[in-house]
Amino acid sequence: MMNKDLPRWATGFVMPLLNLLSALLVTALVIHLLGESPTESLAILVNSAVVNPEGLSYTLFYASTFIFTGLAVSIAMEAGLFNIGAEGQMYFAGLGLTLAMLTFDSSLPAWLLIPIGMLGAALFGALWAFVPGYLQAKRGSHVVVTTIMFNYIAGALMNTIIVKLVPAGEQNPASRAFAAAAEMPRLNQWFPILGETPLNISFFLAIIALVIYGVVVSRSSWGFKLRATGLNKHAAHYAGIRISKMIIIVMLISGALAGLGSVNSIMGSTHYLSLNFVGGAGFIGIAIALMGRQHPVGIFLSAVLFGALTQGGFDLSLEKQNIPPEMVILVQGLIILFCGAMENLYGPAIAKMLKLKK
Repeated sequence: MMNKDLPRWATGFVMPLLNLLSALLVTALVIHLLGESPTESLAILVNSAVVNPEGLSYTLFYASTFIFTGLAVSIAMEAGLFNIGAEGQMYFAGLGLTLAMLTFDSSLPAWLLIPIGMLGAALFGALWAFVPGYLQAKRGSHVVVTTIMFNYIAGALMNTIIVKLVPAGEQNPASRAFAAAAEMPRLNQWFPILGETPLNISFFLAIIALVIYGVVVSRSSWGFKLRATGLNKHAAHYAGIRISKMIIIVMLISGALAGLGSVNSIMGSTHYLSLNFVGGAGFIGIAIALMGRQHPVGIFLSAVLFGALTQGGFDLSLEKQNIPPEMVILVQGLIILFCGAMENLYGPAIAKMLKLKK
């Protein structure tokens, strides 16, 4: 029995949960082989990332970025496109944001400067996604190949450009720090219990983006056309949907969403552009979209999970000497494996339990 014949609660909740548990069981086995206790390690991770208020603040800070990259991958998936270029799109968007800040941060107030920075990030992210979208729509070049290539191009381009932005006499490959007006307001101003953490209003912006995504995709006529394109391009074409136009528009939106992820990282934390500030957030967006099944609630929960892994994994590697920091990457890879390539692993068993015919 195909998974599409299973109840929605099974495909949308039970299967992702089983896939996640499978990834965690494999991780527990690896931790055991490293000579550490899986239960103690889990307790450390949960305490560091969820129970401790300051740790939870960091978890939500990381999740703010992951929500945007997860949305970027998800909306492309709805159209049947696999955008692996969120990493490069977010990276290039950081340049657009930085150029806007370096140009206007000394002359504009915060209420105007912050939206301009967000607009610059979204525009540059969309621009970096446009060419792969255009090549897919007009030339048939597969978007997976082109977006991977553009990730490498973005990295090389930023390595060249950032040297031009380094202030005279500085050795650190980074732009100058932005003016105070360019800093996203931090939530510890209203909730001191969060401590001196970078969690800022980007978290609320990410929630708003989730709501808009959910409404547009599931409740609008354009969202219906989007999903129809992803389900069957030929049928959508005969229904009057311009497939090439849809592909380009979706990739522009996807790139803009990935670009907005740079706002949290730069305007909310470092307040300057640095090399490799993305830190793999674009690739984590792929895992979030797969695990969250492109649903707003699933994307949110997956982003918080990966935020917790990022925060808790750091403290875990400090307390458990045998567990390297790269363990977080292993867990992320296992989640992608089970929620992506092996997402249907438990489908037949669930169908059998529900007494469904194959």
